[in-house]
Amino acid sequence: MPQLRATLVAVGLVLLAAAPVQASTAPAITIEEGRTQPVFSYADAIREHVYVESSVDSDADGRLDRVRVDIIRPRESGPGLKVASIIDESPYYDNSGRGNESERKVYDAAGNLAKFPLFYDNYFVPRGYAVLNVDMIGTTKSDGCPDVGGQADVLGGKAVIDWLNGRAVAYRADGTQALADWSTGKAAMIGKSYDGTLANAVAATGVQGLETIVPISAISSWYKYQRSNGVVYNYNYMSYLARVVDTDPAAKCAAVRARLDAEDGDDTGNYNAFWAERDYIAGTLGDASRVRASVFAVHTVNDLNVKPDHFSTWWEALANRNVPRKIWVGQYQHVDPFDFEGRRDLWVDTLHRWFDYWLVGVDNGIMKEPRADVQVGPTDWITQKDWPAPAASTHFFRPAADGSLNLKPARNGETATFTDQRLSENTMVANVGTVHPGRVAFTTGELPRDLRLSGTPVVDLTVALDKPTANLTALLVDFGDDDRIDWRRGQGITTLTTESCHGESTAADDGCYRTVVTNMVNRPLEIVARGWIDVQNRDSLTESAPLTPGTYAQVKWATLPQDYVFKKGHRLGLVIAGTNSTYSGETATGTNVTIDLHRSRVEIPLVLGVGHALNNGDLTRDNGSWFGPGHIDLPVPDNRLY
Repeated sequence: MPQLRATLVAVGLVLLAAAPVQASTAPAITIEEGRTQPVFSYADAIREHVYVESSVDSDADGRLDRVRVDIIRPRESGPGLKVASIIDESPYYDNSGRGNESERKVYDAAGNLAKFPLFYDNYFVPRGYAVLNVDMIGTTKSDGCPDVGGQADVLGGKAVIDWLNGRAVAYRADGTQALADWSTGKAAMIGKSYDGTLANAVAATGVQGLETIVPISAISSWYKYQRSNGVVYNYNYMSYLARVVDTDPAAKCAAVRARLDAEDGDDTGNYNAFWAERDYIAGTLGDASRVRASVFAVHTVNDLNVKPDHFSTWWEALANRNVPRKIWVGQYQHVDPFDFEGRRDLWVDTLHRWFDYWLVGVDNGIMKEPRADVQVGPTDWITQKDWPAPAASTHFFRPAADGSLNLKPARNGETATFTDQRLSENTMVANVGTVHPGRVAFTTGELPRDLRLSGTPVVDLTVALDKPTANLTALLVDFGDDDRIDWRRGQGITTLTTESCHGESTAADDGCYRTVVTNMVNRPLEIVARGWIDVQNRDSLTESAPLTPGTYAQVKWATLPQDYVFKKGHRLGLVIAGTNSTYSGETATGTNVTIDLHRSRVEIPLVLGVGHALNNGDLTRDNGSWFGPGHIDLPVPDNRLY
């Protein structure tokens, strides 16, 4: 008996000693090798939804709009385990869908999501994050009306960040209040196209708790989305887009769409209060100077839906304010980095480390790495300190009356003339060595070396008109047979039947997605950069100033940015024309345009290597003996909305 008693005492001491160890096994986020680990069950995760009350009444029904928020989070999360939030706010959850496979929300019998579009939930919830799919105001199951970049769009998303931080109220379907007692208050917003635009917009309000954003192919200024220096891309577009994303009966938000048409200034193309509200760089609702969040931007230089000046101007504004940032610059059309061929695993891992650093505080070194990943060829990516390439320097290319493009000015008195006609880009770049009444063209001889353009070319012309204004188009063209990414077809990718999986799955929601390959094509030319201006907006976007016929004036404007290699033996071309029918809804003015070539040039940022520069003798002339490729069919890319 004494021996048994001693044994029981010993066991009791062991149990008492073990109690603190048991307490330490409470649910916790696990970090190994600089990354959060998948220790939480995806299948058992909490799936719920709430309605966050916003500060706007966009449909004027006398009640503040409520924003539907679908949530998935680890079952262990709550007051004892608070987790950070990854938010994809979108207007597309019940119409176009999300991602390359156009996934929509799918609900269970309780009204919660059984299927969250994209892989974010499958991958990040097991690693200790909450994922929130938010219906933008006026779409899917949220109240109100979409106002395409304006207050309702922006303040709805801001309210969700406020709720996660205890500054806004949310309700469950039964009317009871819902507290985010599981939230650390730290949140990220991510998304492509309109979704990424909402991330930019909410960040530009300066809301506290939004720690980082990942805008992919995102708008930074809706004026730039529908205008270029006074040239209108599409008429009545904003009301059109509002109708596309709103699946409610048309009458519900008809008054809001009518207001969009009345205020957009399509008749002038000028920047006004309507566009200032929808400008997140220097607008009235949002401003880059207010951004508290870090920014991981992704864009492609051939995106002619959300054109690349959206990222370049946003990036520059963030840099001027020392906002912590990172960037990927691709060569496709409107494509998510998840579908950049050969980069999917790297994208998921980079995104993982980015969120771990900014939301969980994992010291994984991501902010010590080169800031920019840049695609410089179909399969070639480089990393560099920043974008544009810090080593780029401006070179001045100057047109001459003989059709050449040189490094020294044309002779005084040399001019070129054309008429503002409505031409397609195919016509503008065909047979450039021959005269066409609707354009003038200038080319170098064969290039003596590779020239990498990195940044934003600037066209600087001195022109005279015979009417008060004209629409002008400038194209930088690479002439030379080459195998190129065919970003004009299928966004530049073809979707295969094979899949790759990222994260855990259930029967209703798997983390597996089809793989892709890059579309390639051999063509004798590529339009590298393009830009447009209405001459009467040469000095101001807010006020039109017609040019006195017969007088010369400087007309200077930026093209869209690019990162592109003109290969040795190719020719670099500059085409100046009138109204671009491929990308603009404008009517041609019929104005005769005269260019003073002596006072005109195009500024091109080139990366030539240390100690190298182009000199006057480096570019040969063809002396009128080179005519260029004939008419070529360059397909207009599919400008899908999402």
